[in-house]
Amino acid sequence: MARLLGRVAVITGGCSGVGLATVRRFVDEGAKVVIGDVNAEAGQALAAELDATFVAVDVTDPDQVEALFKTAFDTFGSVDIAFNNAEIEPLQDDSILTSDLDLWHRVHEANLTSVYLCCKAALRYMLEQKRGSIINTASFAAVLARADSQISYTASKGGVLALTRELGVQFARDGIRVNALCPGPVTTPVSQELFDSDPDGIERQMVHIPMGRFAEPQEIASAVVFLASDEASFITASQFLVDGGISGAYTTPV
Repeated sequence: MARLLGRVAVITGGCSGVGLATVRRFVDEGAKVVIGDVNAEAGQALAAELDATFVAVDVTDPDQVEALFKTAFDTFGSVDIAFNNAEIEPLQDDSILTSDLDLWHRVHEANLTSVYLCCKAALRYMLEQKRGSIINTASFAAVLARADSQISYTASKGGVLALTRELGVQFARDGIRVNALCPGPVTTPVSQELFDSDPDGIERQMVHIPMGRFAEPQEIASAVVFLASDEASFITASQFLVDGGISGAYTTPV
């Protein structure tokens, strides 16, 4: 049975990686999907393939974010699900001693401010409806310190987690659930770039993953479907870890 039949979902960062896998799963689960992404060519092709709607959007621009959610409402009459998933993870992001302030601001705009803007835009419609599910992409790095520091990324995802908790508590009695998805390492174009640039570093990371591998995007998409569906009706303000056991493991030095 389709778990999202007739629901209207807005998915940002929907043209690659976890976002793309989630777009496909949501369509399979019966949702009406509005894809938001900066990649207009890929987005238009994907929308045509799946009979979805595409809106080109810079998720750091308040007006463009408002237009994205307004398109969903004007086209389908509601906004039931928001998967706020757009992010960046620059290779230059490193120790606080070497990462510059411009990079810090750029990562926080893309990873944290974008989530703030998307939540604010989605809530406008969900409060009128007295229902809705918001899923914000955080990271396992939001709950664990990284030995190989990515200071800007880690801090931005910690902010997503705190923002999610606050909204989940604030709007629970309005029928709106807000949860943070915290994936472990995922096989995506970004992770492949990391593989290519530092294969030894990736192999060292594998020691800390009890399952011994990165997640596939489809596995993370399954968690998003669950959080978006009525099966998660009593889950809000949570950090939903899908990390292959990383957060539960103690690994001795090798």
